[in-house]
Amino acid sequence: MSATTLNYFDDKAQIWDADPIKQERSLAVAAALRQQIPLSTTWQALEYGCGTGLLSFALHTDLGHITLADSSPGMLTVLEEKIGAAGLTHLHPLALDLTIDPLPSERYDLIFSLMTMHHVPDTERLLRDFYALLQPGGWLGIADLDREDGSFHGASFTGHCGFDRETLRAQGLKAGFSGVDFSTCYLMRKATSQGQREYPLFLAVATRPSA
Repeated sequence: MSATTLNYFDDKAQIWDADPIKQERSLAVAAALRQQIPLSTTWQALEYGCGTGLLSFALHTDLGHITLADSSPGMLTVLEEKIGAAGLTHLHPLALDLTIDPLPSERYDLIFSLMTMHHVPDTERLLRDFYALLQPGGWLGIADLDREDGSFHGASFTGHCGFDRETLRAQGLKAGFSGVDFSTCYLMRKATSQGQREYPLFLAVATRPSA
């Protein structure tokens, strides 16, 4: 993730949770994950690109130990404050950027992310890293933008303008995952330079085959 992007997230961290769309989006993705993955309170989970932890907070009663990883110090500061205020002992922040940092030693039963992958330049490498971090039989759930015309972020954005589902499916299979299935989990409404627009979000669910 670029320094400019990190600065943006650092600057927005304190007001991130005040946006009702972000709250609604997280709840919708959490509901879709519950519907499509057999979540368990015995599971060790990793949320990659957690921000202030909205999605993990929505899922914290469904899972065991949750590692919340992000590369933005500002987001992690807000997250730590929220975890402390809620008194949750099974949520643990982690400073992690898989584009530059080594893989953690922990292995997980579930890895999930929301609106993170389109900021990562090398999605094939990220999928390989997710595969390596999962236990055999573990699950992956990625929620992100369908392919769009670039209006979501605007002309200065250097990441991916969403994803073509079949291309991402092929990348997941190449990384070793089986059963890469897609569904639409949320329709996000956003004000752009072209007026109010709607952007579908997909949930991609895959598994690492059992040994």
